[in-house]
Amino acid sequence: MEHRLFADAAGPLLAWYRAHARDLPWRHTRDPYKIWVSEIMLQQTRVAAVLGYYARFLEAFPTVEDLAAGSEEQLLSLWQGLGYYSRARNLKRAAEQIVEQGGFPRTWEGIRALPGIGDYTAGAIASAAFGLPRAAVDGNVLRVAARLWDWHEPVTSPAVRRTVVAALEAAFPSGEDARIFNQAWMELGAVVCVPNGPPQCGACPLAALCLGRERGTADSLPVRAEKRPRRVEARTVFVLLRNGQTAVRKRPGRGLLAGLWEFPNVPGDLDEDAAAAVLARWGVTAAAWDSRLTAKHIFTHVEWHMTGYVLRVSDGGADSETDGSGERFRWIDRRELDEYAIPSAFVRFRAAAADQLGVSHLP
Repeated sequence: MEHRLFADAAGPLLAWYRAHARDLPWRHTRDPYKIWVSEIMLQQTRVAAVLGYYARFLEAFPTVEDLAAGSEEQLLSLWQGLGYYSRARNLKRAAEQIVEQGGFPRTWEGIRALPGIGDYTAGAIASAAFGLPRAAVDGNVLRVAARLWDWHEPVTSPAVRRTVVAALEAAFPSGEDARIFNQAWMELGAVVCVPNGPPQCGACPLAALCLGRERGTADSLPVRAEKRPRRVEARTVFVLLRNGQTAVRKRPGRGLLAGLWEFPNVPGDLDEDAAAAVLARWGVTAAAWDSRLTAKHIFTHVEWHMTGYVLRVSDGGADSETDGSGERFRWIDRRELDEYAIPSAFVRFRAAAADQLGVSHLP
């Protein structure tokens, strides 16, 4: 049943895609490098947010050789705001591997073996760049399949994903159609069979085939397994200002936000007295407490609830101070603040530092 529905859907779906697909830059190339960059950027990120990043990235690194030879600092700066920075690091690692191999792999297995590439991304590149009949199954495709088949199994189940992959690959067309087949399914899920709100069945080219529409269950599909609640962590962040500069430090090379720059922070929601005690441990003396900020940032499995203090500190006479863990602060000015890869978790504190660094009377 599933294979037949996907095969019957191919003709009307491809005709709809050619007439209605969004005009996106990565759809105008067969260059596997450019397709790969777009697919990595689009993971966990909306298309509208990716467009500007994609153009700037390819301007800085127009070829895989340029990316392999580029600096990690420049790469992370270009990635700033996209989040999930391990994606960027894996891009560079894979680019280096591709250059060592003498070129981009042209098989699904070769693409899948690159750092940071899973089954979905390998299928998306293999089909769009090389016309290989390999499925790319993301949340959009799973949602469309669940409604089309009237399936009530949780779509997060590996067994369901395997079934959808098999059905897609059994229905894969040949020739140029193979290059857009995966994209057509994903596009349908993104703009018609949408995730937030009821599906737009009146605009769907597959409405006549859809069992969920016929049986009145489409609005309640797909079924998803219940998510575990995210862990909540409190943190106190310090925006330290001195001599027209602010203090940042580099995070450890492993773990959350690995290797990125951050404003000094400690676990816990500290009041002013407790925060002053932390400063004393760091050998920093507060000259004036300017403001207190709060912010929240949601990662995949953890939530940061942050209290921030913006304060001017007296000149300790050294270029850097230790934060007590052996990590040293780096003092940077307003121009450098724009160049450092500071993750979006600290966006409110970054804005506060940028505002304050324009004030001429900073100590």
